[in-house]
Amino acid sequence: MSQTKKGFRYPKGVCFQCTRCGLCCGDTKSRTRRILLLREDAQKIAEAVMKPVEAFATETTGHGLYVYEMRKTSEEGKCLFLEGMNCGIYGVRPLVCRFYPFKLVTKKDGKPRFFCTGECPGIGSGKKLERKYFENLFNRAYDQLGDRRRGG
Repeated sequence: MSQTKKGFRYPKGVCFQCTRCGLCCGDTKSRTRRILLLREDAQKIAEAVMKPVEAFATETTGHGLYVYEMRKTSEEGKCLFLEGMNCGIYGVRPLVCRFYPFKLVTKKDGKPRFFCTGECPGIGSGKKLERKYFENLFNRAYDQLGDRRRGG
């Protein structure tokens, strides 16, 4: 991992290109996926699809700033907005979806670190991701979560 000037660490030399497999958009045989939403995520989606939040999400607790969980199709356990292999709300997709296949975790030492999942078939393909890619993700998270995580 490399340390950046912004104070977070990221996986150095990782390659990634989305294969549009839809794995990240729902349950698999080995994992039940929870697509968690910030209040702002839910509000933006509601405005975009012109439906109340309750039509596509349920309230949840115990997940910090994430207060909703996306509903899924009952037959396949996929996100309600997955259309074939395309995201029907791509422009307003939730923060967790924007981050996948990466996750930003603050460790006990207080330093945020990006980790990547081993389940995504896009990891290891495509171009090598540079610091700027992770910096953009970090800034997005900071913009949406930063002040509230510090109690502001």
